Amino acid sequence: MSIHINKSKCIGCKKCFHICPGNLISEDKDKKAAIDCPKSCWGCTACIKECPTGAIEYFLGLDIGGKGGHLKVEEKNDTLNWHITTKDNEETTIQTKKNEANTY
Repeated sequence: MSIHINKSKCIGCKKCFHICPGNLISEDKDKKAAIDCPKSCWGCTACIKECPTGAIEYFLGLDIGGKGGHLKVEEKNDTLNWHITTKDNEETTIQTKKNEANTY
């Protein structure tokens, strides 16, 4: 499991640095977010939810049935819009309420 950081969207706010429970995200020479060891990513998606520009995507690998797609999140008011793009460029969006995100 891993994330991908789109450098052109990253604004260097460092929010992802502080939220990553594995301390895997650091700053590159251009003051943008970078993940030093993608294979060590736990897949918690905390950085994806925290990123204000949508610069971080989660790779949906074969091991979790994703077949190479990507997941990114967009925050709108009290809603999180989870955008899933498959390897074949099919798109799906799932909406969740932020205040219900950790409800089981």
